[in-house]
Amino acid sequence: MKIVTILGARPQFIKAGALSREFKKDKEIEEVLVHTGQHYDSKMSEVFFEELQIPKPQYHLALGGLSHGAMTGRMIEKIEEILNQEKPHFSLVYGDTDSTLAGALASVKLQIPIIHVEAGLRSFNLAMPEEINRILTDRISHLLFTPSLTATQNLKNEGFLHFPCKIVQSGDIMQDVVLHYAKIAKKPAFEVPHTFALCTIHRAENTDCLHRLQEIFSALRGIAKQMQVILPLHPRTQKILTQKNISIQGITILEPVSYLEMIWLLRSCKVVLTDSGGLQKEAYFCKKPCLTLRDETEWVELVEKGYNTIVGANQEKIIQHFSKIADNSSIEFCKTLYGNGRAAEIIMQTIKESL
Repeated sequence: MKIVTILGARPQFIKAGALSREFKKDKEIEEVLVHTGQHYDSKMSEVFFEELQIPKPQYHLALGGLSHGAMTGRMIEKIEEILNQEKPHFSLVYGDTDSTLAGALASVKLQIPIIHVEAGLRSFNLAMPEEINRILTDRISHLLFTPSLTATQNLKNEGFLHFPCKIVQSGDIMQDVVLHYAKIAKKPAFEVPHTFALCTIHRAENTDCLHRLQEIFSALRGIAKQMQVILPLHPRTQKILTQKNISIQGITILEPVSYLEMIWLLRSCKVVLTDSGGLQKEAYFCKKPCLTLRDETEWVELVEKGYNTIVGANQEKIIQHFSKIADNSSIEFCKTLYGNGRAAEIIMQTIKESL
């Protein structure tokens, strides 16, 4: 059985590691990795293949740095060429990036069955490119692996039980990943305080809106007076802060850290503040309360359980809720919200049965 896996962004590399390890255990499965190059900064992609022991891709398209439309179109063209050459039994895509959608569209045109890992997620915000990508990818996929009951229910609500596809609630593959890499997490090469808040900012809805960015960083400067804020900063966000002359006084700014260093920071911090979808879950897996710097989240279970609070980009609200959760050490985290850390095993077994 041949599977072509299409990757392009940092979280997809990390998720792929868990499933690639399962594939390697079975001699009947051949996996061909395609790296679209969507994240073209070497610090944001190449390092992960080495550090996380993910197989290096057989194909590298180097298509990053373009607009959404241009990049997706070029990806479809190049991926189609690879699929015609490799003739796989399945194409495998993760999440909701432009690479995800391009891989799915190229595959469905060639009538190659599509496996979508992390299916069924919805923010119900069509202004987000990721929302469009995940909806369209789900609709044309044949095997849909959902991370949670909510994601499964979203697909049922949209009529997927009447479509020619199979829905499997596998649990979240990121839980497999965190459990695996937590054992080899690496302390960053700088002085880390005993108590600190960990923050990440990268979503366009925040970085491309001056008012939101000013509100968020005003809040972070205020929080930094109470507790050190460590912020590994995406190069794109750093550039915008400089251009807009937004102060980072008191905030500990780092270059992007490796995934093993990020896991170490997550396990060691007091609170997480982020606009990342993945980091919200990883905070939960590491039993850390999280403030989400967005107006909605796909991971509604975390909000319902009180592990995650949506604070948007309102300075007063961010500081208010930070003070509340920073003083709360009595949160009890349910361990099975997203499965039991065996998602990769379930996915592989289902793929084999489907063939």
